[in-house]
Amino acid sequence: MSCGDPHDTECGEVLDHLYEFLDNEMAEGDCAKLRVHFEECSPCLKQYGLEQAIKALIKRSCGCDDTPADLRSKVLARIDSIRSGQRSGDPVVVAVETTVELHAESARPAPKPAKGGAAEQPAGRPGAPVEAGAPAE
Repeated sequence: MSCGDPHDTECGEVLDHLYEFLDNEMAEGDCAKLRVHFEECSPCLKQYGLEQAIKALIKRSCGCDDTPADLRSKVLARIDSIRSGQRSGDPVVVAVETTVELHAESARPAPKPAKGGAAEQPAGRPGAPVEAGAPAE
């Protein structure tokens, strides 16, 4: 977004840092630059007002739920590690943890017991893991 008028601080830079400004996470000098920009640029001021209203609505709607202390500490620690990586110039790697859930309907049926009472081993190595959803033999 740009209003087309020249500013000391570009509209894109202002909007990139809008949430830092809203959350009071910027240095005072940077906040002052954004305030000056908002005085000069009505489209950015309008976007600021919209984001401020959304943030207030979320706070009213979700503000009563307490964040679990362990979750809060993990998130803050991760933010600190990302910020320190950005300051040092090192590449920032974000790991995504996934969980796979296997439902009984998709699992392979258990092998039938052999005549001697012991379960038959599937083809392949004895004791090897069996892939879920593999066709029954």
